[in-house]
Amino acid sequence: MSDDLKKIYRTVMDDHFPAKMEISFIEGNQRQTLCYEKVVWTIEGLQKGLRYGENPGQEAALYRLVNGNLVLGETATLNPGQYLASDIELLQSGKHPGKTNITDADNALNIIRYFNDTPTAVIVKHNNPCGVARAASLESAYQKAYMADRVAAFGGCIAVNRPLDKVTAQAIAAQYAEVVVAPEFEEGVMEILSARPNLRVMKIGNISRLQSFVGQQCVDFKSLIDGGIIAQWSFVPLARTRLDLKPAETEHRGRKYQILRSPTDQEYEDMLFGWLVESGITSNSVIYVKDGVTVGIGTGEQDRVGVAEIARDKAYKKLADRYCFEWLQTPFNDLKDEDQKKEIEGRVVREKGGLIGATMVSDAFFPFRDGVDVGLREGISAVIQPGGSLNDHQVIEACNEYKATMVYTGQRSFKH
Repeated sequence: MSDDLKKIYRTVMDDHFPAKMEISFIEGNQRQTLCYEKVVWTIEGLQKGLRYGENPGQEAALYRLVNGNLVLGETATLNPGQYLASDIELLQSGKHPGKTNITDADNALNIIRYFNDTPTAVIVKHNNPCGVARAASLESAYQKAYMADRVAAFGGCIAVNRPLDKVTAQAIAAQYAEVVVAPEFEEGVMEILSARPNLRVMKIGNISRLQSFVGQQCVDFKSLIDGGIIAQWSFVPLARTRLDLKPAETEHRGRKYQILRSPTDQEYEDMLFGWLVESGITSNSVIYVKDGVTVGIGTGEQDRVGVAEIARDKAYKKLADRYCFEWLQTPFNDLKDEDQKKEIEGRVVREKGGLIGATMVSDAFFPFRDGVDVGLREGISAVIQPGGSLNDHQVIEACNEYKATMVYTGQRSFKH
């Protein structure tokens, strides 16, 4: 790469977006206006908003909602002033953040808000989680999320829902990340993180109040190629407790089909965990989770059986890399010793990529049983999905054949 090409990634772009923006919804004589102001930071004497947009050369601006309200039908949007990623406090930043840093942080918060009761870590890369974990301590949650996909976590955005402690900070500083987000930073933590001077350290105090954002909606704007805009309410997962989940059953040609085995307590935990993580993943997606940790994440595919296979294949690859790194401190792809490779591969195959006893999560129904069969053949024990396919009876029969349990959420979870 030439010096000129490298330079484009270091260049802070000017932007011509105004300091304030208003969006009005008008019906007859009634006007509802949302008022925004542009966010800027001063870094090394330079006052600037976003470094650039999704790519160098794209101007971009971040706006926070400062006034107005919006009620459409029976739904009201968030009130102004409840800031999260739109008003971060930069404690350390070698350079101004870009658009992708903010949107990655925002999607991490979108996921982590549902897990306030447990120390949780979310690592996001390209606006999709690559590792999510809950644990008894923040350090354990981070290590599990990181090792779930150590390769993809390189250069990612790390968000935690507890004050960042020294032990967790040391683990983060030992890796390369773009962003770390936390509600607070314990004494001595910033000195540890300063070993990575280009790491953007973001404090968002409202993370401690994220539970109040559960069930809240904002207006989601999608811009079209011709300048048109689609406005929609943001997605809210309705299934958030086991009482919201329905045992899988359906009728087909006058015959009733139902799942034969009820979920265990741990399966319920993993199904809810996986379903809420799913709300932050680009559709068409299938993921596998086990014991509060993501095992394999498949995103953005066009067919459901294909994405189930991708998530399965990633589970195998990531587990091989994890075992290799824990044993030899070497990435699996760099391992030269064929005997060691075979030993690791054999262990991963015996454990079926860590999928034995895992939960399979699908953001939409399975149009045919071939999708769920991908997970069942690997030893998953539970499935959570919306239900509603004409072939639900096939999927129920497949689960019963493998003695797996399955529940319906009754709600699709697409994210485009």
